[in-house]
Amino acid sequence: MRTGRPRQFDRDEAVIHAMHLFWENGYESTSLAQLKAAIGKGITAPSFYAAFGSKEALFKEAVGCYLQTHAQVTESLWDAELPPREALETALISSARMQYEPNHPRGCMVALSVMSSCSEENRHVLQPLKNSRRRTSEGIKNCFQRGIREGELRDEEETLALAVSFNSFLLGISTLARDDVPLAETERAITQMMKLWDAARI
Repeated sequence: MRTGRPRQFDRDEAVIHAMHLFWENGYESTSLAQLKAAIGKGITAPSFYAAFGSKEALFKEAVGCYLQTHAQVTESLWDAELPPREALETALISSARMQYEPNHPRGCMVALSVMSSCSEENRHVLQPLKNSRRRTSEGIKNCFQRGIREGELRDEEETLALAVSFNSFLLGISTLARDDVPLAETERAITQMMKLWDAARI
C-alpha cells in the first residue's frame, strides 16, 4: 500500500511561522506565496492546502496559537487573588514586555488586527481577535469594579470611565512598540497611568 511522501515540514512550527507573518502584516496583506516561503522546505500549493485546508483555516489556527500563548499576558486582569490595582498593573507591564520581545513581531496581534484594512467579506475571520479585545476591555473594567466594591476607589462614573482610558493606552502600546519607542519609556508611562488609579482612591 502506498502511503505517499511524508510532509517535509513541522506542522506546529509552520503554524508559528504563519502566526508571525499574519501578526506582522495582517490577514489580507499576507499572501499565499509569503506563507509558503515562511513555512519553507519547498512546500507546494497542493501540499499547503492538504495540510491546512485554506489560508483562512491557517489564519484561524495561527490566531488560536496566539490567544493560547502571547495573549495570556493580560489574564491577571481576572485573577481574583491579586489586589485589583496589582492585577491591572501586572497586565500592562506583562503585555508591554511581551510586545517588545525580539523573537516575534513587535506589538500585539490582537490590537494590530483592528488597524489593518480588511474587506467586509473577510471581516468575520477577525472575530476571535475582536472577542479577545472585548475580554481585555471587560477585564480592565473588572479591576475598577473590584476596586470600588472593595472600598479602595470612589464609586463614581468618572472612576469607571478610567477603564476606557487604560484600555486605550493598552491598545496604543502596539504603536509605541512598532515606532521603536524604548520599552523603558513605555514602562515609565505605565507608572504614570497607574497614578490615575491612585487619584481615584477614597
